[in-house]
Amino acid sequence: MDYLNLEELFLPEHLLVRDTVREFVRSEIRPVIDSYAQDHREIPDLMRKLGAVGALGPFIPVEYGGAGLDQISYGLIMQELEVGDSAIRSAASVQSSLVMFPIYKYGSEEQRLRFLPKLATGELIGAFGLTEPNHGSDPGSMETKLVRDGDGYRLSGAKMWITNAPLCDIAVVWARDEEKKIRGVIVERGFAGFTTPETKNKWSLRASKTGELVFEDVFIPQANVLPEVSSMRGPLSCLNSARYGISWGAIGAAVDCYETALRYAKERTQFGKPIAAFQLQQKKLAEMLTEICKAQLLSLRVGQLKDEDRATAAQISMAKRNNVHMALQVAREARQVLGAMGIVGDYPIMRHMMNLESVITYEGTHDIHLLITGMDITGISGFQ
Repeated sequence: MDYLNLEELFLPEHLLVRDTVREFVRSEIRPVIDSYAQDHREIPDLMRKLGAVGALGPFIPVEYGGAGLDQISYGLIMQELEVGDSAIRSAASVQSSLVMFPIYKYGSEEQRLRFLPKLATGELIGAFGLTEPNHGSDPGSMETKLVRDGDGYRLSGAKMWITNAPLCDIAVVWARDEEKKIRGVIVERGFAGFTTPETKNKWSLRASKTGELVFEDVFIPQANVLPEVSSMRGPLSCLNSARYGISWGAIGAAVDCYETALRYAKERTQFGKPIAAFQLQQKKLAEMLTEICKAQLLSLRVGQLKDEDRATAAQISMAKRNNVHMALQVAREARQVLGAMGIVGDYPIMRHMMNLESVITYEGTHDIHLLITGMDITGISGFQ
């Protein structure tokens, strides 16, 4: 679906990347995703499969195992993965923006060489620890702490709502040290006192594992501390990268819902003609398509600004908020077009809708992003 001929704005390598991931989703994800979502199971060996098609850390330089691609390519990868399912895009997004990005940006050369190549292939699975039981929208009030102990630190606290937590080999975790500075540390699966209990009974993102990261006096060697950051700038820059990817991913979910509704409306006959012939159905379809096109232009422009290192956090925030809200509205309208058939697993709409209920909350809620935009345009903080 390219109603505005946006392909003319992409480079040949952009289209090659997009089509490669599109084919992966068509062959590897679409045939099985409903079954895994219904059964609340993750797709076996998913991370290695994502690594094989270059979907993990694609913007990381080649010398560290990435593909060295630009931000438009990264966005298109996220879009195509979420056509398959938000859980698939979330797995790649966390690995890329929340684990690989901070190690590349703020890690030592030894950390980059040790972790990034294996994360890029999916040999290692990463998680990101910021949200806490008592602090979601206000991460600056985090309680997880680091206390100096010889040639390292002791890490205590807990993080929750963590994608890939039960599966992760490493976790990039943010905590406050004794000087009240925010530091990032790499916690490895075998560290004593580190556990990852799974979050059960989710109605959303059911094809991925979610859990907690619990730290009971875990010793973190100095070699596992990210040396180049000691403030909230660290985790917030990770969120900016992830939010940008989400803005593209949400478009993928919306496109899948729209195209499903369009096909169904042309095939479903009532009162002697396809329901696509009725004005109210055409109104739904036309409005869905319009909103998708607007979202595509928004993410494309933010991607261009990111490639020029000019995108602001507020611009990225606007794209995440608008596009996820758009996708959720498209899913709801598409479900109406399908009537009762919209709720069954034969069609992807209800699965996308349930997933998007999580996506509109994580990486900053809809309301928080409104306040970010409000503060940016007025110069006045609405947070306090």
